[in-house]
Amino acid sequence: MNEIYDFIKKCGTYYLATVEDGQPRNRPFGTVNIFEGKLYIQTGKSKSVSKQIQKNPKVELCCFDGSSGQWLRLAGELVRDDRREAKADMLEHYPDLKKMYSADDDNTEVLYFKDATATIYSFAAAPKVVKF
Repeated sequence: MNEIYDFIKKCGTYYLATVEDGQPRNRPFGTVNIFEGKLYIQTGKSKSVSKQIQKNPKVELCCFDGSSGQWLRLAGELVRDDRREAKADMLEHYPDLKKMYSADDDNTEVLYFKDATATIYSFAAAPKVVKF
């Protein structure tokens, strides 16, 4: 899982896909964190993406590393973690978010991947699969 975290972190921006009423919804994200051995992302509970995840937790993210020509697809279920410790840890890794979010507000949402399958692709090599 650390390799997957490092890949996403290096890319900087990834695109998270959800589904709403049978229609795929995709948007850019930038937060990724490892907390207590799980891979987390962050958003706000007031956003449409949060509502979509709560209705259907199956998501996929994708990112591309232009320097290596590799891309990553990560599919799994997102699980909300309402613990203050998980929120605070995310915000410590992304201090700029503290302008909009707080570990103590009712909006900050952190979610971790469960039953995840990550695949790193390249035009030069066979895909590499990592499950966690």
